[in-house]
Order: sequence, then structure tokens, then C-alpha cells
Amino acid sequence: MAGIETQVAKDRVGMMCQSLRRAIVERALAPGDRLPEDALGDRFGVSRTIARQVLGQLAGEGLVELRRNRIAIVATPSWEEARDTFEVRISLERLVVQRLAGRLTAEQEAILLAHIDEEDAVRGGPEAPSIRLATEFHLLLARMTGSPVLVRYVAELGYRCALTLSLYSRPHSSDCAVNEHREIVAALMAGDVDRATHLMDHHLDAVAVRAQIVAEPPRERDLRRVLAPYVTEKSTLRRRAG
Repeated sequence: MAGIETQVAKDRVGMMCQSLRRAIVERALAPGDRLPEDALGDRFGVSRTIARQVLGQLAGEGLVELRRNRIAIVATPSWEEARDTFEVRISLERLVVQRLAGRLTAEQEAILLAHIDEEDAVRGGPEAPSIRLATEFHLLLARMTGSPVLVRYVAELGYRCALTLSLYSRPHSSDCAVNEHREIVAALMAGDVDRATHLMDHHLDAVAVRAQIVAEPPRERDLRRVLAPYVTEKSTLRRRAG
């Protein structure tokens, strides 16, 4: 029985982390936004213990800052940290494309092309889904390598970069992202390692260049309202002893 309760708690933590990461990637939560344990617990229907575990995990990923008196906020990376994050990500994703060039299965190619079509379909609409899909494209490539290490670190750096862009960047350019993603996949399908590597380097560097040094001030908003779209019937967690 204890083992089942432990697994349920882990599932709740995982689902809540996923929801908050998405809220950060889609810029519903901005750098500097406060994340009170009680408000998060109430919004997701979990105990403060679960909420505290979630905040701790996201802090380990660099998405949340934990301050004194259990105050948590969405992280606000410095410009130097932001640039370093992008440089490390470029090196890491260079390894991803080198692993995949000429090795994609027909099924993987179809999955990637379908994902890019989905990115294309949301062009010109709200920024949130476009930003999320652009980030997920890189996570999809990492998963296709079959390397848990690459998946873990590409995901972590991808989310950190999304956080950085919400703080420093100009408006998201979905046209650039979609076109560059198509070129990368075409090079991978052709087995052209050098071109795929060059395109990925150029793509991520272009994303970083779009960032600006001047940050926007933190916004004071109703956390329940902001997180409402990220708490669905499927993912809502009922409060139990945590």
C-alpha cells in the first residue's frame, strides 16, 4: 500500500512539473513571478508537501529560484548565465544531429515532418503554442537518439533557454523557426552531417542573437487565473495526504 501511495505522489509531482514547465515555456509564467506553495497546491489540488517537492525539482532544473522563508519565484537568469546556457546547448545539440544524420527511420522522419507541419499550422497565431512546439522539436530530436543522457540535458537546457527568451528576447519568430527546422530535418534525412551540424548551430545562434539585454519588470498577476489553462480534468491532481 505504501508503495502505491509513493508512486501516486511521484506521478503527481511529475504531472505538476510538466504543467509548470509548459506555463514557463509558453510565457504564461514570467521570470520573477511568485510561486507560493499554498496557491500552487490549491490550484492543482495537491498538498503543500507535493507543491514543495515540485518547486524543489524545478529549482534543480534552473527554472525556479528558492529564497528565504520558502519563497519561490520563476528564475531570472543573468545575461551571462543566459549566454552560457545557449553556448552549452549549441554544443549539446550538435552531438544530437551528428547521432541522427543518415540514421532516421522512415517512421521518425514522418514524425518530425508532421511536427513541423503542426508548427506551420500555428504560424501567425498566438505566440504560446508556437514557442512550445519550437521547443518540443528539439526535445523530439533528442529522444530519437535513444540516449537518456541527451534527452535529459537537451530538455533541461531547452526549458532554460525558453525561460531566458521570455526575459530578454524580441517577439518570437515562428517563420524563422519553421523554415530552419525543415532545413535541419532535410539535412538529417540526406545524411549530410556537416550541413545538419551547421544548420543547427546557425539556428540556435540565431535564436540567441534575438535576445536583448534589457529585461522587462516582473508582472503582478493572479496565479490561479494564469495557471487555469494548465490544469485540465486529465491532469488535475486531487488533494490527498502528501
